[in-house]
Amino acid sequence: MTSYRIVDCRAGDSAGQEITIASATSPEDAAHKAIGETLVRSGRKSDLRVRVYYQYSGQTLSMVRLYAKAIDREQL
Repeated sequence: MTSYRIVDCRAGDSAGQEITIASATSPEDAAHKAIGETLVRSGRKSDLRVRVYYQYSGQTLSMVRLYAKAIDREQL
């Protein structure tokens, strides 16, 4: 089973709060469970919400950055 480590970047500092999610289907799903936002894999640096670290069986550690969706950005 893959666990996901989510680093919350919403406050702007690089050492944000870490949350571990044990059961998720994807990094996006893990982030949604952790912070309650629907996020995407591309966006502006200012829209960065989380970094998600995970490791599938037999593979190296991976990380994806997830950003606020453009439509959600307009509502902030």
